[in-house]
Parts: sequence; C-alpha cells; structure tokens
Amino acid sequence: MQNAPQESLVGEEYEVEVGPVAHGGHCVARTESGRVLFVRHTLPGERVIARVTEGEATSRFLRADAVEVLEASKDRVPAPCPFSGPGKCGGCDWQHAKPGAQRRFKGEVIAEQLKRLAGLTPEDAGWDGTVMPAEGDKLPAGEVPAWRTRVQYAIDAEGHAGLRKHRSHDVQVIDHCMIAAPGVSELGIEKREWPQIASVEAIAASGSADRQVILTPKPGGRLPIVELDKPVSVLRIGEKDQQVHRVHGRPFVRERADERTYRVGEGGFWQVHPQAADMLVKAVMQGLMPRKGDMALDLYCGVGLFAGALGERIGEKGAVLGIESGKRAVEDARHNLQDLDRVRIEQGKVEQVLPRTGIKEADLIVLDPPRAGAGKQTVRHLASLGARRIAYVACDPAALARDLNYFAEAGYKPVKLRAFDLFPMTHHVECVAILKPTGNPA
Repeated sequence: MQNAPQESLVGEEYEVEVGPVAHGGHCVARTESGRVLFVRHTLPGERVIARVTEGEATSRFLRADAVEVLEASKDRVPAPCPFSGPGKCGGCDWQHAKPGAQRRFKGEVIAEQLKRLAGLTPEDAGWDGTVMPAEGDKLPAGEVPAWRTRVQYAIDAEGHAGLRKHRSHDVQVIDHCMIAAPGVSELGIEKREWPQIASVEAIAASGSADRQVILTPKPGGRLPIVELDKPVSVLRIGEKDQQVHRVHGRPFVRERADERTYRVGEGGFWQVHPQAADMLVKAVMQGLMPRKGDMALDLYCGVGLFAGALGERIGEKGAVLGIESGKRAVEDARHNLQDLDRVRIEQGKVEQVLPRTGIKEADLIVLDPPRAGAGKQTVRHLASLGARRIAYVACDPAALARDLNYFAEAGYKPVKLRAFDLFPMTHHVECVAILKPTGNPA
C-alpha cells in the first residue's frame, strides 16, 4: 500500500516574530499554532512575513524566507550584493546584517552548540565569547570583504556562469561575486559562456600569482579552448574516473604560510581565506607550545600545514607523524616537507592508520577533521596517547562540541578556545580549541 501524498506547505505565508539565530544561517520563529520555522534573510527580533520554501503538513519544522520585513532590527543593512535575497544566490547568509552583528551571531551559535552538545559554558571552554575578524576584514556596514580565493561556479543550460541557489541545483546567473578574491574576479569567468561545461572551479593562490580553473564537462561534453583575462592553468574532471587531469599549465598552486611555501595540487584543500592558514597556525602553535624533542601527530593533515609548523619547532630530536587520506595531498605534503627529516606522512584514514602505527604515546596532537568531526572512536584513541596538549581545529561548531563531549568522557578538557570569522557574509566560522588532560591545571 502506497503512502498517501503529503500536503505541501511551500508558498504558505506566516507573519512571525523572529527569535534567536540558529546553526545554519537562519533564525528560529514560530507560527501562532507553534509550528517551528527556520527563516533565512531575517534577523533576531524582527517581525516579518515568512514564505515557506520547504515542508509539509506533517514536517517537524518548515524552512522559509523572509519576503517582507515589517519591523527591522537595528543590525539590518541593505544587502550590498544584488544577487542576495529570497530565491537568489545561496552563497551568503548574512549580507543583510552589519559585520559586527554577523560575528555576534556566530558567537551565539558556538555558545549554543557548546551548551547543548557538550554541556559547556564559554567560561568552561576557556573562550571569551568573541569571534575575531581577519585583519582588513573589519569594514563598515555595506562593504564586503573580497576574501574567497576558491569559487565553484555552476553553469546553467545556456552556458552562463553563476552560483547555486540555497538548497537547490538551480543556478543564479551572476556578473560578479562580491566575496570572491580579486585573483578570482580578474579571471573574468562570468563574462564568457561555457557550453558543454557543468561547473568551473576558480582558484587564485594567495601565496603566489598562480591561478587555476578546474572544468567539469557535462556528460559527453567537449572541453572548450579556455581563454581568460589572466594566465591560468587548466585542469578537468574526467567523466569516467572523476579524477582531476591536467590540460595545460601547472597541476598545482603555490601557497605561503608560516614562512614556508606549500604546493597544493589538483584543487586540493587549502584554507579559502587568504589569512586563514597563518592565523590558524599561530593559534595552534600558541596553544600547543611545542618543545624541542616533542613527538607530535598532525591528523587529517592535508598538504602538511601544521606538520610543517611543528617540524620547524620541535628540533632535530623531535618527530612528527602526519596522516591524510587523500593520495595527491600526501604526495604534496611529502614534497612540501622534504627538507624536514623528522616529519613523516602516512596515507589512509586516521581511524585505520593510527592503530597500525603502534604509537602508544604522543606529546602533542593537532587534528583538523572534516566537517563531520573526528567521532567517538578516534577521540578515545587520541586520549589514550596521553598528549600534553591537543589542538582541535574545527570548521563546524556542532561537530566540535560533540567531539569535546567525547574528549571530556576520555579525560580531556578545553582550556582555551578561539573563534575566527574566516568566512564573512556566510554562517561558517572556524574554531581552535586547546585541550589538556583533566587532571592538569589550566
């Protein structure tokens, strides 16, 4: 017997008083009947008309856009970007909020996640409650920092470049992305047409003049001759193997951090904000305070950013083991750190490789896991190594809070937490937590 079709509420409108900000770039509101709405394009304290974008009569909650503001917050500004707003580009969440308010909202989300998932107050976590902007990003309301050094453009059916709409495959065609770094904008990707191409990823290294585009053709699509406004390397995603292949130019870009140069190949991971790598290395090293002769682990190490920083500081008698699952990233990490004999990089998943190493103890640990976090099993293993200090770099406050709870169960507590606004105009935020064994004084 088939289930009866559910009554869609998409398009329904409600007048609501907007409550607190929630994780994900929206605010919480309730209808008069008590139904929960997650509303985008609004701010806490506003009264708005919210139009449902997702949800059915039986849904636990509904998603909605604020399509009319009846009572505005003092934190509201006109969105500087013409492509921001209900039904438009989904790349930014807070174009309509003053920069200081954006950071405050992010702080409120971190605090809420810490409390709900780890039972921690900001004081418990060693956090002063602030979210720090990168230098140069503290701009007046109505101005937007151009920080995004990697932009994934979607291509519509006519071959025009744009960005995805929120929670949709639909493309919002644009002529300029305000948060794109100058090195991306100057390529002129939005100016030309891309027939037979599904997506174009543009990368502008902040540590060099290297520029790169990665093209994903439509099924059966032919690669165009790429002529952009600046010299650029071209790579493509293979239709059959989904691997990155070089078309012409270098298959990597060169980045700089902590006075070292890093090769990042084939669209591999590197922090998107130009200042992020240096800011995070500084926060991690200040928190760990490496000593000569330390044995350190860098988990989910990418192209070796933290392994390199540790390797420079622990002296010839120290040792660093980095673990990374991506094959190309491991090749890059080994190339980047070849001058540091004390650093070794292993390929594979952390939860599989670390037990195989036979390592029973470590002095310092850095982990920068993917958005889902490290998980209970890995956290327990790390806690068993008895590290003096652990640095946890997190791009998702919910995953961080969950893992901090697992660390607490395994005998580690945060003694310092810092939050950085490395994704202005979006809901994303980066955190660095420093943990010590529970028995140790802070």
